[in-house]
Amino acid sequence: MPEKDKLIVVAGVCGSGKSTLVKGLQTHGYQAHSVAQEHSCAPAMWQMTGPECLIYLDCSLETVRLRRRIQWGEARLREQRYRLRHAREHCGLFIDTENLSIQEVLDTALDFLKESELTGGDTGANKKESLN
Repeated sequence: MPEKDKLIVVAGVCGSGKSTLVKGLQTHGYQAHSVAQEHSCAPAMWQMTGPECLIYLDCSLETVRLRRRIQWGEARLREQRYRLRHAREHCGLFIDTENLSIQEVLDTALDFLKESELTGGDTGANKKESLN
C-alpha cells in the first residue's frame, strides 16, 4: 500500500510544470504542493512545511516561453536557478521536463515515489537524476 500520506513538495523554475505535476500527484491521492522558491531569497523555504519528499523540475528558457507568456530572459532564469540551488542539492528526484509530456513527468514522479516506498529509500536528501 503506497504511503500517500507523506507530504511532497515540488520546486523548480517558472514554467517547468510544478502546478501540473502537483495536480497529477493529488489525483493519485498524494499530498503534494508546489513552493514558489524561485521567487524567494530564503534558500531553504521549501523546508518550511516539513516535506518528506522534494521533487525538483527544470527546463530551458525556450520551453518556458512555449508554455507561458513571459517578458524576462536568460538572466532571470539564471537567478531562479541560483535561488533554487538548495532545493536542487537536496531533492529526492530531479526531472528535466524539457522534452517530456505531462504524462511522462507524472509517471516519472509516480515511479520514483512507488520505488522509494517499496525500498524505504530517501526521498529528500539523496538526489536521483532523471534526464532526457
